[in-house]
Order: sequence, then structure tokens, then C-alpha cells
Amino acid sequence: MHVPDGFINAPVSAAAGVIAAGAVAVSLRGARRELDERTAPLAGLVAAFIFAVQMLNFPVAAGTSGHLLGGALAAILVGPYTGVLCVSVVLLMQGVLFADGGLTALGVNITDMAIVTTVVAYLIFRGLVKVLPRTRRSITASSFVAALISVPAAAVAFTFIYALGGTTDVSIGKVATAMIGVHVLIGIGEAAITALTVGAVIAVRPDLVYGARGLTQKLKLRVDGELVDAPTPASAPASEAPAPVAARSHRKVWISGLIASLVLAGFVSFYASANPDGLEKVAADKGIDKKAEEHASSDSPLADYGVKDITDSRLSGGLAGVIGVGVTVVAGSGIFWALRRRRTTDTGPASTDSVTEISEKA
Repeated sequence: MHVPDGFINAPVSAAAGVIAAGAVAVSLRGARRELDERTAPLAGLVAAFIFAVQMLNFPVAAGTSGHLLGGALAAILVGPYTGVLCVSVVLLMQGVLFADGGLTALGVNITDMAIVTTVVAYLIFRGLVKVLPRTRRSITASSFVAALISVPAAAVAFTFIYALGGTTDVSIGKVATAMIGVHVLIGIGEAAITALTVGAVIAVRPDLVYGARGLTQKLKLRVDGELVDAPTPASAPASEAPAPVAARSHRKVWISGLIASLVLAGFVSFYASANPDGLEKVAADKGIDKKAEEHASSDSPLADYGVKDITDSRLSGGLAGVIGVGVTVVAGSGIFWALRRRRTTDTGPASTDSVTEISEKA
């Protein structure tokens, strides 16, 4: 759903840029409260993972493809403020380095893909987890529903922006019907990816999932061939008590996530659908793209997710994906560690959040 230059007129693009800048400023402040010893190492990785998975367009219907937007995934894993920043970092890298999404439309894209998806998804997610039993499966199910709704919500937001500043004379009703219809289907793919990812992280490190704070994994021991709950810290001798979840190393999760991102972007992306995504398809069918402009970074060495002067398409695309993951994880990690250090400087070392065991029933 990356909006190119020329789809939205200058005044509305500028207004969206102001909204995006204000939201990013608020998110920078809010992220300082969200980033702790668990969230900070994960945030840059989440941005890189979103970048990688966005390269994996999946077919939906009638010659159309879709890809992850990532707002729901980021909000649930690292928090809504940090989530807005994660997706914004991805959009900035894509626009500047890969000529994906217009530079004059960057404010539109951040507003639509980072702010709307993250806010809508997190509000729905928090509402669901408050009324559902606090179990792993309910959190995963809530992630699915939140991600599913966030995508057509972004389509509605684009339609509203187009109604205000569209550069072509196309019926808003037609745009809304086409955009929402196709993005409901794309939302199913978004929901599946989000739920699978959140569920996978919860299965091994529930303490790293911002939206699952308070959910812990009981330690299991095998006794006479059967798995039983290990003694809790309260009942076990102090010398045998397990370490607090916040004290566990993030290294294995971080390395595993980075390897997965590199494999997805560097290898699996070659097999992604070549069909246009939802916005591209609707724009071509309805004539929204009549005044689309050439991207300012179209001569970038990485434009269109390929490395210039490398003729082998598999190698060119794979190398571009690996470079994109590397640049995104470095940029994202730098920003989030700086915010984390700023919080520590302002408030002193953050206290470890208390973790309460909850039911793990299906």
C-alpha cells in the first residue's frame, strides 16, 4: 500500500507530513516509556523483520497480491509507540533506498501504514485481551483479529486522504469499494503472519512480547517420563530458583530473528508473487495512477529491490534484501538504544516489571 508521488496533491501531502511528524514526535516520547531491557533489543529486529516480510508479496485474488503492513505485529511485540517508529523506519528506508513509496508521499505513507494500522490494531488488541481469558491462545487470537481489521482500516484511511487530495477525478465510492474489498483479503494474510509470529515468540519467550506482559511460561521438568510443573520461586530453595524472565539473555531470540529476516529477504523473496499489490491494482484499474510521478530515488543503486549492475535477478534481489535488512536493523537499533539510554539518563535504571503467572489453558 505504498503511495507513490503524484497520487495526492501537495497541500494534502504536506498536511499528512505534519500529522506524521507530530505522531513520530509523540511516539519518540512514548517509546522512552515502553523501551526497557526486554523491548529495546527486540525493537530494531522487529523493524528489520517487517522490512523482510514486506518483500514477500502473496497472491490474493484476480491478479492482485498483498504484503504485510506490520503495524499490528510491531504494536503487539514492542508497544504502540515503538511500533509506530518501527514501521516509520521501514518506510523511510524503503522510500530513500529502494524507491518504494514516494518521498513527497512519505507523510501519507507513515500516516496510513504506520499510524493508522498501529493505533487501530493495538486498540482492538487491548480491548480483546481485557475481556478474554489471559491465555497464550487468546493473545494469539487477539493478534489475529487486530491485524485483520487494521488492513482495511488503512484502506479506509487512504480513501479518505484521496477524497481530500486525489489528483484524478475518480468516484470515491468506486475507490472505497475496490480498496476495502481487496484489503479485507490482504488482511487475512496479515492476520495469519502476525498471529504466527506472535504465537512463536510467546511459545519461547512470553516476557519479550509487550502485549503479553504478565504472561509467563511455566518451567517444565521431566519426571519418570512425564512433564510436570517445576517448583515456583516461592516454593523452591533460593539456590535453585529460576532466574527472573527479565534477566534471561535475548541473544538467542535476536540471532534467530535476524537469521530468519535475512533468509526471508535474501532467498524466500525471490518466490514472492509478481502481481501488483492492492493499491497498485486498484490504481491501475480505476485510473488513480494517471498522474503518478517518477520516484526521486529511481536512480538509487537499490531501486526496485535490486542491486544495480548485477544482471542475475535472483542474486540482485537477494543481495538487495540482505542489504535492506542490515540497514534497517542498524538504523532501528540505533534509534531505540538511544531512546533507551535517554530514558535511563532521565529516570535512572528502569525497574524490572513484576511478572505474574496466569492460566495457560487452551
